[in-house]
Amino acid sequence: MRDAPTAPAQEARFNRRPPFVLAMLLVVYTFNFIDRQILGILAGPIKADLHLSDTQLGALGGFAFALLYSTMGLPLAWLADRRGRTKVIAASLAIWSGFTALCGLVSGFWAMFACRLGVGVGEAGGVAPSYALISDTFPPQQRARALAVYSLGIPLGSAAGILLGGYVAAAVNWRAAFLAVGLAGLVFTPLFAWLVRDPKPANPAAASAMREVLSILARKRSFWLLAFGAGSCSMMGYGLAFWLPSLMRRSFGLDLVQTSQFFGLLLLIGGTVGVMAGGIFADWLGGRSRSAYAWLPAVSFLLGVPLFVAGLFSGSAQWAFWLFLMPQALVYLWLGPVLTAVQHLVPAPMRATASASFLLINNLIGVGLGSLTIGKLSDLLTPTYGDDALRHAILLGLGFYLLAAALMMAGGRYLAREWVE
Repeated sequence: MRDAPTAPAQEARFNRRPPFVLAMLLVVYTFNFIDRQILGILAGPIKADLHLSDTQLGALGGFAFALLYSTMGLPLAWLADRRGRTKVIAASLAIWSGFTALCGLVSGFWAMFACRLGVGVGEAGGVAPSYALISDTFPPQQRARALAVYSLGIPLGSAAGILLGGYVAAAVNWRAAFLAVGLAGLVFTPLFAWLVRDPKPANPAAASAMREVLSILARKRSFWLLAFGAGSCSMMGYGLAFWLPSLMRRSFGLDLVQTSQFFGLLLLIGGTVGVMAGGIFADWLGGRSRSAYAWLPAVSFLLGVPLFVAGLFSGSAQWAFWLFLMPQALVYLWLGPVLTAVQHLVPAPMRATASASFLLINNLIGVGLGSLTIGKLSDLLTPTYGDDALRHAILLGLGFYLLAAALMMAGGRYLAREWVE
């Protein structure tokens, strides 16, 4: 009779299963977006309690988070390439969860600003190493789908943040919502660190110098066009994620719980369908033409804009939900294709650093300016449109999806010649 495998052997065998690694990373990414997006549903109570303007709220939702989230991502990704992806991911989860919990204890704008900076520092080390870990774990023909599954953390986490935040804030207060989700992430951290390992040990000697990675990317036109295209669409994506709950309360008359149900279901259904469709279509079309990884998102943005406009000016919340549902799926479709393309612009040992370089541009533009720009537009339009100013601010912001479509279409022209297997 053969001896039963030891606990370390069982752990190693379990950890080598790609679906398990992907599932654990998905949970971490879901926490990432719960902690990132919960501020949107809580904006109303926070604004009233801390006496903030829309511009200040927009700064908390975007600039405060993005300032260090974007700039710290590159050195942390380089560290992950040298020392191991999972160590950096686990440490990052603990940091951002701790600062999310602290958001529930603040008493003013600057204290909240500082805590959001801390959340950004933590989350800076989570995403790019995860992209690289997935690319190391899955074969090329499955990477777009695997990255799409990982990207489900965006709609799942955003929806969970909206729903949990709305219900907890209604039952207790907005502070309890921050404390609850932050502590949940801290509880999950040791489990992730114990069970997930890199497919192969980190080899610092094999990791490329950061300047070498940046030098390769600087010469690739597809990288710049995809990065700025992603930044343009993320401006509106993050702007909508932050401000759509406020729009539903101001212009459609929903209360806090109704808003959390409306937006939570919108993200859960539309976002999940869009992310998975993007991964499936990218793996299928990408085998025929590398350009499809960029052109597929471009078409989806063009189709989504008129539907968003129709939803904004619909006569009821019910009509708005159904009109927003399809474009919500379309504007999430870019994640699997574009993230896969970025992984193939550099050799494998450079992937985390390349991903962080992409995220630096995407997040400085998208996270840093999205909610802030719409908040500023709303304040500027308030003398003319009153409580309906936010609706018109979002309408103007939809132009960034059109700019994203143009940049992605141009980027597709160069992907095939700059692709690295």
